[in-house]
Amino acid sequence: MTEPPPAPSHDLHIVLVEPEIAANTGAIGRTCVAVGATLWLVRPLGFHIDDRSVKRAGLDYWEHLRYHVVDELDEVIRRLGPDRLWWFSTKAARIYTEAPFRPGDALVFGSESRGLPRKWIDGDPERALRIPMRPEARSLNLANAAAVGLYEAFRRIGG
Repeated sequence: MTEPPPAPSHDLHIVLVEPEIAANTGAIGRTCVAVGATLWLVRPLGFHIDDRSVKRAGLDYWEHLRYHVVDELDEVIRRLGPDRLWWFSTKAARIYTEAPFRPGDALVFGSESRGLPRKWIDGDPERALRIPMRPEARSLNLANAAAVGLYEAFRRIGG
């Protein structure tokens, strides 16, 4: 499968670090198509990219998705710049609506079972964001969290 060309610098990006569930990735891909965002998948993946459930969740949108599969997050950082990444985590202190999103920014999410490494959140707390929720809810589904963050960033940049 040939990957679409890289996104223009004004677009937003979603980065999934070691995603485990194909249906979540498919749903996130569909959301990316809806706002013109590029999806980055950082290996290892918990599924094959051509998995039927990825395609089913993305339905007929997958062919319109700009995406890249990379071996390490450093490749994303090299391509987009470290100052363009926003780390989403339930452990972050800053609320996602406080972030000054700009065109070309990337929203980074960890795997469904582990999230992002704590060192990334603690290493740059100003760029670490959380979606507020009641204490009874440990976290949101990855596809839901990505949609919440992406649509806020899209709204902020004038989408």
